[in-house]
Amino acid sequence: MIARVVERLARECPCWSDDVWLADSTPIGCGRSRQTRRRSELAGWAQYGYSASRSRWFWGLRLHLLTTPAGLPAAFAPAGAKADEREICADMIASAGLARPGQTLIAGKGYRSAQFEARLAQAGITVIRPATKKEPSRPGARFPRPLRQIIESVNNTPKTQLSLERHRGRTRAGVAVRILTRILAPTAAIWHNQTTHQPGPARSLTTYDH
Repeated sequence: MIARVVERLARECPCWSDDVWLADSTPIGCGRSRQTRRRSELAGWAQYGYSASRSRWFWGLRLHLLTTPAGLPAAFAPAGAKADEREICADMIASAGLARPGQTLIAGKGYRSAQFEARLAQAGITVIRPATKKEPSRPGARFPRPLRQIIESVNNTPKTQLSLERHRGRTRAGVAVRILTRILAPTAAIWHNQTTHQPGPARSLTTYDH
């Protein structure tokens, strides 16, 4: 039900039709002690993974997000920490029926894959990402860096401002609901801010953070 509300609100936002998407994923820890990992109902879904931004390993999930530059979640998926973010991204686009010719997907170096880019190209989607050290300069290389701050801000909102890092979920359903409510909040804020023409960034929750 929550996911349907998120989708309904998102599709009513003016920025839903934006021809640029930003893709990224962020870690969600689900336990720290060895005892918790052994007994947890999340075992099998939650996995060990590495957080490059914090230079440490964690046990849990990664929340995969596909957003517009305004910060509107177009698609999202919580998955095991080891899941391939390229496969998750392509599956999100396909399962949500989002593919439309002329769309541009801006992502980080972790999305490097000829197969991934070819799969999206078949749907008319162009992937822009930074080149690795061994690659020649890629088209659109100037775009990922300035837009990186936006996707990091979008990731940071549910984790810190909405306390997703301290979700305390113990079951799969419990964790899923906690993630969905943190997606619903910024979606509802963007919907309200854009449809009522509020000043400032549409993704800002400062006005509602009481």
